[in-house]
Amino acid sequence: MVSMDDDTDHDLLAFMRKALGLTDAPPSKGPPDTGVLRSAEYIYDNAIDVALDMRSCKDAAETILTCMQHAHYGTETWDGHALHPHSKDQEQIDFIFTMDLLNFSFWSDDPRSPFEVEYNGTRESGYWALVAALRRALDEGIPITSPYFWVDTDVCTDELLTHVFRSATSTPFPMLPERIACLREAGDILCREFNGSFVNCIKEADESAAALVNLVVAEFPCFRDEATFQGRKIHFYKRAQILVADVWASFNGTSYGTFRDINTLTMFADYRIPQILHTLGCLIFSPPLDAAIRDRRPIPPQSTWELEIRGCTIHCVELIRREIVTKHPEASGSVNAVLIDFFLYDTAKEWELKGRQMIPPHRTRSIWY
Repeated sequence: MVSMDDDTDHDLLAFMRKALGLTDAPPSKGPPDTGVLRSAEYIYDNAIDVALDMRSCKDAAETILTCMQHAHYGTETWDGHALHPHSKDQEQIDFIFTMDLLNFSFWSDDPRSPFEVEYNGTRESGYWALVAALRRALDEGIPITSPYFWVDTDVCTDELLTHVFRSATSTPFPMLPERIACLREAGDILCREFNGSFVNCIKEADESAAALVNLVVAEFPCFRDEATFQGRKIHFYKRAQILVADVWASFNGTSYGTFRDINTLTMFADYRIPQILHTLGCLIFSPPLDAAIRDRRPIPPQSTWELEIRGCTIHCVELIRREIVTKHPEASGSVNAVLIDFFLYDTAKEWELKGRQMIPPHRTRSIWY
C-alpha cells in the first residue's frame, strides 16, 4: 500500500463550506427566556385539581381592560402608592431589592390577628407592613437597605433585625428567621460579586428583563423558585420576576427600569391572584381542593395542589393577556402580564377591604411567595 501526502487545501475547503452554509459552528443563541410560561403551560396541560373556564377568562379580559383604562392604570400607579420609594436613584434600587428579597408569606395563622406595622400613625398589614417596616427603619437611622449592613453581624444583629420588623400586634412577623437568612445570604453575594449593589446586576443584564431574572435566579439561591412536577423541572421565579417588574414600574420604564423585553415576564404566582381569578370564575378548583382552601387547611409547598394552583394561575393570566391584545390590538403596548398582575392584586385588596365574598387565599408557608 502506498502512502501519499495529504495535499488538500484546507483553507479553501473551509472557505467553501462557510460559503455554502455547511460550517459546524453552533447556532446563535436566541433572546433570553425564563422558561416560566412553558412551565405553566405544562402544569395546566397535566393538572387534575385546577382547571380554567375559558368563557370566564374571555369575559375577565374585557372587564380587566375596561377597568384598567378607566383608572388609567399603568406604571405610574406603582409610584402612586405613598409607601413606595420615590427618590429615582440608586437608593430606590436598594430599597426595591430589599423589599422583594423579603416579599413572601405575610398571612397570619389566625386571620383575626394579623401581623401589622405601625408607621406614621397608620397600621399596615401584609405586603404593606413590610414596606412600612423598611421605611420606619430608615427613619430611625437604621441602614436596612444596605447589603454591607446585613453582613456585619456585630452591628446588624438578629436582635436589631427583630426590632426592625416588630409588630404592633401580638402576632410576630411570619418567617422572620428565614427573612434574616435571606438578608445575610444575598448581602454576602452582593458584596462579593456585585460591589454591594443590585444596580450592577441591572447593568450586567443589558436592558433585558428576562436576562436579569435569569441572573438573579442563578446568583441568589433564595430567589431560585423551582420545583418538579410530574418529572419535569418547573420555573416559577415569582420574587425574581416581581423584583425586575418593580424596578421597571418604579422608574416608569426609564433609567434603571429600561427593559426592551419587559413583556416576556409573566404574572407573579402568589396567593392573591388565584383568589381573585377564582372569584371572577376563571380558576376552578376540584371539590377536595376547594374544601381544603375554604377550611384554611395548610397546603404543603411543592405539593401537587400547590404547583397546580400556581402554574394554572400563570397560564390563566397569559390567556387573559392574549385575549386582550387579540381583541384590542391598540392595547398591546400598554397592557402586559405585569400590569394585569398589579391591577388584580390591588383589586383583590380593595374587595377584601369592602367585605366582598371571596374564597380565602390558599395557605402555603414558603419563602417563594
